[in-house]
Amino acid sequence: MQRKTLFAGLLLGVLMVSTSVLTKIVTPTVKMSEGKPMLDLTALVPAEFGEWHEERDAAAAVVNPEAEAALAKIYTQTLARTYVNAAGERILLSVAYGDDQRGEATQAHRPEICYTAQGFAITSNDVGVLKVAERNIPVRRLVAVSGSRNEPITYWVTVGDRATLPGVGRKLLQLFYGLGGKVPDGLLFRVSSIQADKTAAYALQDQFVNALFAHIGKTPTEKLAGKFDD
Repeated sequence: MQRKTLFAGLLLGVLMVSTSVLTKIVTPTVKMSEGKPMLDLTALVPAEFGEWHEERDAAAAVVNPEAEAALAKIYTQTLARTYVNAAGERILLSVAYGDDQRGEATQAHRPEICYTAQGFAITSNDVGVLKVAERNIPVRRLVAVSGSRNEPITYWVTVGDRATLPGVGRKLLQLFYGLGGKVPDGLLFRVSSIQADKTAAYALQDQFVNALFAHIGKTPTEKLAGKFDD
């Protein structure tokens, strides 16, 4: 286990150095966002679908990905909503989109860092797969705790038109697009729920994401979770 951790750390370090060097040699000039229809998160994510509807005036329950003053430097758009179903179950949704995902300074920040910065303790941190729309999305599953608040979290990021996770996967995609002279856009998609049972929470979150993507269809889904492999 220690060898695997050491190897992953070394590989990530090499990728970070390679990204820095290649950025100086090959400077991406074409923003991928400029070749796409303008993204509108508010229009893309409906306030009501299936058994879920937005709970107004409840967005304050969603942990902000960054301090307000830093949002504009990192993200082009953000969306934070709380949804509730007929059973009274709630899902906290946060989507943060940025049109420049080249490096550490501009890419979407990881929830485990953002939650910790706001006083939460991360008590569980695992990699998983969310099965949706006949595909597998790589996700990270966290549990953030602050006092009596126990919040299981599921998230993924996209770089360009692919879903991945922070770390080696994101670095490889940054290299791939950078070598092609492209500046990738991307987003962080996060759902969470305040529940003691993390297994039940993850099942509810998967159900929510599946209901959302089934409602909006393939093309909008690809904007939030990367392209399908045809």
